[in-house]
Amino acid sequence: MDSVQQELTKLRIKIDSIDRKIVDLLNERAHLANKIGEIKRAHGMPVYVPEREEQVIGNVRKNNRGPLSGNAISRIYERIIDESRRLEREEMERRKQQSGNE
Repeated sequence: MDSVQQELTKLRIKIDSIDRKIVDLLNERAHLANKIGEIKRAHGMPVYVPEREEQVIGNVRKNNRGPLSGNAISRIYERIIDESRRLEREEMERRKQQSGNE
């Protein structure tokens, strides 16, 4: 293997390792978001709070050191938040079905 291929392989191995960590962190984040949703539902609080989403996106944009642009970070986090909401809806539906079967 030539030196260019070796360098590419090393970099790709690092990216694969980072991707595994990102997946672990995304799943940890999703678990926490689900817990927050459960607490809100139990106390009759609204699950969807647009101001909180704006705060989350503002926070990650503020802490972005690049090379991704602020807009890129916003788009990524909008998607993460969308998936968290989807997961929460699925969980709510599952709980409704369970309570209906009891």
